[in-house]
Amino acid sequence: MKRIAKEEIREMSLADLVERIEREETILTQKKFAHAVSMIENPLELRWIRRDIARLKTELTKRKKETKQ
Repeated sequence: MKRIAKEEIREMSLADLVERIEREETILTQKKFAHAVSMIENPLELRWIRRDIARLKTELTKRKKETKQ
């Protein structure tokens, strides 16, 4: 699983951010179910995905605040 670079996040449009968050949350849910049924190859992927989602949401919040000002 490829992690998202900070620069890549900053270059995304607002619509791309929202779309990527939804996609990553879907992937996280699928990985959690897969891990509950049987061990996934690399359990650290769950942590990486959660952190990527947090980075994306942080950037989204930052941009929303900037547009309000």
